[in-house]
Amino acid sequence: MQKLVLLRHGESLWNKENRFTGWTDVDLSEEGFKQAKRAGELLKEQGYNFDIGFTSVLKRAIKTLHIVLEELDHLWIPVQKSWRLNERFYGALQGLNKDETIAKYGPELVQKWRRDPHELPPAITKNDDRYPGKDLRYKDLTERELPLTENLSETMDRVLPFWNEFIVPAMRKNQKVIVCAHGNSLRALIQYIDHLTDEEVTKLDLPTGVPLIYELDEGLNRIKHYYLV
Repeated sequence: MQKLVLLRHGESLWNKENRFTGWTDVDLSEEGFKQAKRAGELLKEQGYNFDIGFTSVLKRAIKTLHIVLEELDHLWIPVQKSWRLNERFYGALQGLNKDETIAKYGPELVQKWRRDPHELPPAITKNDDRYPGKDLRYKDLTERELPLTENLSETMDRVLPFWNEFIVPAMRKNQKVIVCAHGNSLRALIQYIDHLTDEEVTKLDLPTGVPLIYELDEGLNRIKHYYLV
């Protein structure tokens, strides 16, 4: 049996303001820093340690993982960052208040944009300041890899290659792994690990800053999962 720890970053400033965030590089809120510290404390209390960490290239996830590893006195372990673990790209919704968006477009359409794995939010254009092609951290991405909008299915299409190329080989070598990422990149990963249907994944909601533990067999199939609280 092998354990895998998945962790959604602590509350961000835009989580607190109820805004769509996506690839916008928003920092943790004061509560988010506390949640990250508490996650580290919980893992330490339960005797967890890690050989390698994986995270996105967005500071709310990077800082959460850093705080957790600091609590564990594990800042020395290698950490691999990848845009493939970024939050889903919410297109033109990024920065908008969710309640105001519901008032404008209606709850049914907004719920589809948020939860339907195949529903695309309104796209931005390449002239938009939010276009990731203008950001140095994405300078090596191809035009096809730079999103204008993204649904959960497309998020999974970029998360799974990273899972198979980097995370699975680490676990095959019996390395203890922590993945600190985002609500939707982790939902995509969980849908794959748990073999969830599209309908089931629409109901999946991950709390910020709470470690989710997966117990896996030798074939990396799920035995069970649970939150550390």
